[in-house]
Amino acid sequence: MPKIKDLYDDDRPREKIAKKGVGTLNNRELVSAILGRGVSGRDVTKISSDIVNILENTEGKPTYEGLLEVEGMGPAKAAQVLAAFEISRRYMEKTENAVRITSPEDVLPLVEDIRSKQQEYFVCITLNGACEVIKKRIVSMGLLNQSLVHPREVFADAITDRCASVILVHNHPSGNLKPSQADLDVTKRLCNSGSILGIEVLDHIIVTKNGWESLKKLGHMPE
Repeated sequence: MPKIKDLYDDDRPREKIAKKGVGTLNNRELVSAILGRGVSGRDVTKISSDIVNILENTEGKPTYEGLLEVEGMGPAKAAQVLAAFEISRRYMEKTENAVRITSPEDVLPLVEDIRSKQQEYFVCITLNGACEVIKKRIVSMGLLNQSLVHPREVFADAITDRCASVILVHNHPSGNLKPSQADLDVTKRLCNSGSILGIEVLDHIIVTKNGWESLKKLGHMPE
């Protein structure tokens, strides 16, 4: 895990908020932005990672005593984190209809409309830092190739959404779930382009009327 000082300026949490929006940060980055800095011998990224583990194990309800058990956390920083949670609880509206993606199965309800199509549809789903769906868009219709599915077309709206990541989906009208060489080539190109833009391609899913397949599950996505 890189230290804050080793990150490019634009990749540091507070600078990232200013340039890309708070929704692009993952949970560890959000905690790092709240804390600001670590302590001698312990970088803020390590402290934040420990706090995220606490949040996951307490269902987002940290205690003052529990935070003090984290190496590098003192009374001031523990109070800082708890205050951030309390102000959010009081003023932020809970998004009841937010769709969070944790597995390929979570994507399927969003693409039911293309599974039985007789043409190939290529879809891009943008996600925020919490893996919640921002928008689903049809990028192209027709035979999947690198000219139709150009990075410019895929990422133009993703950049506008200030998303943290995307999931790609396309259908195979033939019913065959095996990825073609064109599927693999397009995926590689989009993953490389997303890496340059700072937008992670989480998965590329192939769907048919009766099934689905994940290129990440098959080992065709970069680590």
